[in-house]
Amino acid sequence: MRVIGTAGHVDHGKSTLIAALTGTHPDRLKEEQAREMTIELGFGWLTLPNGEEVGIVDVPGHRDFIENMLAGIGGIDAALLVIAADEGVMPQTKEHLAILDLLQIPAGLIVLTKTDLAPDSGWLDLVEMDIRAAVSETVLRDAPIARVSAKTKTGLKELITNLQNLLENKPERLDLNRPRLPIDRVFSMSGFGTVVTGTLSDGHLSIGDEVEILPSGLKGRIRGLQTHKKKEETAMLGSRTAVNISGINTELIQRGEVVAHPNQYQATRRIDARFRFLKDASATIKHGDEVKFFVGASETIATLRLLGTEELLPGEEGWIQLELRDPVVTVRGDKYILRRPSPSETLGGGVIIDHQPKGRHKRFDEGTLKSLESLTQGTPAEILLEAALALNTAPIKEMVTKSRLEASIAETALQELISAGQLIILEDGAQTTASNSIAIALPHWNTLSGKILQFVETYHMQLPLRRGIPREELKSRLKLTPRIFNVIINRLITDQQIVAYSAWLAKPQHEIKFNGADQLKVKELLRKFEKNPYLTPSVKECQSEAGEEIVNALIELGELITVSQDVIFRKKDYDALVEKVRGTIQKNGEITLAEARDTLGTTRKYAQALLEHLDSIGVTLRAGDAHKLKQ
Repeated sequence: MRVIGTAGHVDHGKSTLIAALTGTHPDRLKEEQAREMTIELGFGWLTLPNGEEVGIVDVPGHRDFIENMLAGIGGIDAALLVIAADEGVMPQTKEHLAILDLLQIPAGLIVLTKTDLAPDSGWLDLVEMDIRAAVSETVLRDAPIARVSAKTKTGLKELITNLQNLLENKPERLDLNRPRLPIDRVFSMSGFGTVVTGTLSDGHLSIGDEVEILPSGLKGRIRGLQTHKKKEETAMLGSRTAVNISGINTELIQRGEVVAHPNQYQATRRIDARFRFLKDASATIKHGDEVKFFVGASETIATLRLLGTEELLPGEEGWIQLELRDPVVTVRGDKYILRRPSPSETLGGGVIIDHQPKGRHKRFDEGTLKSLESLTQGTPAEILLEAALALNTAPIKEMVTKSRLEASIAETALQELISAGQLIILEDGAQTTASNSIAIALPHWNTLSGKILQFVETYHMQLPLRRGIPREELKSRLKLTPRIFNVIINRLITDQQIVAYSAWLAKPQHEIKFNGADQLKVKELLRKFEKNPYLTPSVKECQSEAGEEIVNALIELGELITVSQDVIFRKKDYDALVEKVRGTIQKNGEITLAEARDTLGTTRKYAQALLEHLDSIGVTLRAGDAHKLKQ
């Protein structure tokens, strides 16, 4: 699931464009529709030609509502920078563009709207030249420009094609299985109760999950989920999600808080970060200044502590520590924005380096500055996890080698990842950290184990009368080496997600069951066995009578026993035959083929097949023309 966001100057047609693309006007407040201006966040969605559903966040363009814009723009996969052809680049265009650049939005398109108002194509060419100059030093410098008119519907198909190509070339978000949904709307629905919305930035949420609202610590349970107004059992990473939560009153939840699984995140009041000061800012910033801090959907006042300097000039970068008035939930790597409270102005932003620093830093301490510099490469645990993600499934020693961590540091990082559940050891199902043990990062494990379970489930659905999927067939489909395949399967067996039957693998709950029509075929077939228990139909005759799948199922269930490629008995008749052979040998010391034929009251074909079968399974052994019991 992907989410894109609009950005651009007020009245440049963002909401109208979304309405033209999706059929849904995102302005939901009466005041917005009356003023023809987006105040709060609006939402819409469309289905691309390739079948992918894309959510769209419409954000305010007016300067008075720029801080509402920040609540929605942080969780998007791509941006549509909307610029009206009749006005071109305007002040809020530049401010939104600066914010997109500071947040390093990974992809984007520039949409030149209201082209029907342009006097001629030459005018549009001049506007595009102005746009290219404005974006030349930003993340959108190579973004394509699409000329559209929401009024005449021209250019919309080309815009959708460009958007699809953009998203297809963008990698999926990394899933670390730690659900985090920054809340950008809170409301109550009659008959449902509390509902919050946001973009799920990690992991997945399912109906019935216990959740925690942070930083307040309130706990509730997910009663329902919707994505694009469709009910879902599970909300996936990256999706625009509405969560119906039971057990918590609406009045107790605020925008900017976070929905998470219990005990997975901690709120913080102090943050270390790298800061980039916009070059067109109106004045310098100094140590001790008060600023507005925006991350996810949250905002709070913060005291700015400059590290290594007394002030920063516009266009400079530096290390900062922020003391937050209110606690927020964030993690290393999150992007943030700082604004000046008064007069209101976007100052800059950057990336959070440490979301849980141990204390207030000495501002001019060289060791602190070097430590922050090293943290831009990641903590040892994060570096090792990156190596594990790159290698997918590999021995621990290969992951350590790739991480380039010193042995003792790597061992500590390894234990940290295992304890946090981010790295899973796969070696005969055992939790061991021997350097040659196979390990896999949690995102890859979730993907691979899910794929295996889906293969097994699909096999059960397609061939319900079989015990399970053959191990070799599954290994071939997965294209894994024997060692890696075996340790993964062993782990799934240990976790009781699959069971093994000799050469087959199955879901624990799978049972071979005959439907009504199959039961009639089984009954008719077994009637023929009952009529002549020692002169039974051949295997081919059974398959012709009841079908190959039913015969194989009866063999799997142990109701039929094959003694050769062509001879098959009911289990109880087979047991009786074996006992007669044993009894004759115990009495006479041996049994010949002719004696077996006469004793069993059958033909040479059946007697020979049975005796050779008993030899092959170690009950008897051949001695000349006779057969004796094996000692």
